[in-house]
Amino acid sequence: MSRSPDLTGTEWTILFLCWLLASISTLGSLFFSETMQFAPCVLCWYQRIFLFPLVVVFGTGLLCHDPKVVRYGAPLTMAGWLIALYHNLLYTGIIPENIQPCTQGVSCTEEYIELLGFLSIPMLSFLSFTMILILLSILKRRLSR
Repeated sequence: MSRSPDLTGTEWTILFLCWLLASISTLGSLFFSETMQFAPCVLCWYQRIFLFPLVVVFGTGLLCHDPKVVRYGAPLTMAGWLIALYHNLLYTGIIPENIQPCTQGVSCTEEYIELLGFLSIPMLSFLSFTMILILLSILKRRLSR
């Protein structure tokens, strides 16, 4: 049985950026909920379910120089990205409020922050998952050469 090659320096750096983005996003999420006391909505919780494990998955991939980390991280990232996309469509009013999953507790369209006029918490999540997906696709392309 042949062993797959380890990550090269550039590939390790790309994976490190994925880990860094996931870590910063996780810390930001916890900062908003625990320090700023912004209660997360249902969709925020679902995004956290897919985001938080990425810190461990990418960290393990970094320590072990495991090129298969894309296989483990991509499905979590894609699921989080899809929920973040739906959350942003809901937040901006493209999806009508009557089909919101947030019928009890905190509204999914609750406006806590608006940095620069467009960076809401749902948008920050969407951008984070998008950047991680882009980096993972670059990493996958480099590993398949």
